[in-house]
Amino acid sequence: MTSSEQTSTSSDPDAERAHLVSLMEDMPIAMFTTFGTEGPRSVPMARQEVEPDAEMWFISARDTAHTRALAHDASVALTLSSRDTWVSLTGKAYVVDDDAKLRELWNTFAEAWLPGGPEDPNAVLVRVDVEKAEYWDTPGGKVASLLSFAKVKLTGETYDSRHGTVEP
Repeated sequence: MTSSEQTSTSSDPDAERAHLVSLMEDMPIAMFTTFGTEGPRSVPMARQEVEPDAEMWFISARDTAHTRALAHDASVALTLSSRDTWVSLTGKAYVVDDDAKLRELWNTFAEAWLPGGPEDPNAVLVRVDVEKAEYWDTPGGKVASLLSFAKVKLTGETYDSRHGTVEP
């Protein structure tokens, strides 16, 4: 690691968690990776909610390969990204039958995949209990990224970014 990479080792885990949640606000789609009997498999899924206590919710169809994989191995990896921020999360995922929570989280995006609405017997929730999260953030957005790339070319120093790890 060079001096240009800022690794966050904040003594305030709540502040780190809040920063992570704020980074994910504009990242609604996660690549959701399961580790079932057929090996790793990733699918894009829209997250419904990020809780400060490291719980994430997804709406899914019950009869999919990724929900079946969770019965074999609850371990999951989630990756989210934007133009200048990347987040990687690992944890355990569980299929949850909770009609009230499903109705609470239901939205038109879910309706596109499950046109029967929250009453559809194939509609189910997937709760991810996050165990570890890691992020890479380029403060300042696109302009700062371009300046950092120019710095790399001119000085040979590495890309300026902020990196942190959060363990709830």
